[in-house]
Amino acid sequence: MPEHTITLTDADCTLIERVQQQRGLPSLEAAAEWLVKARLRRAARTSTGRGRALYLVDRQVAPVVPQ
Repeated sequence: MPEHTITLTDADCTLIERVQQQRGLPSLEAAAEWLVKARLRRAARTSTGRGRALYLVDRQVAPVVPQ
């Protein structure tokens, strides 16, 4: 897998450190990777429509409206 260098702000580093501690990840790099993968999974789920509310469609024939 190719490696990418990303410049982070102090706030970004603080967030990644918090994720590392909460998830018990071994390094900041692992925490950053977890965040990226989580975001990609969420984006894939919303782009495919999974996770949206589904409603039953009434199969009755719609009445014909005269014009």
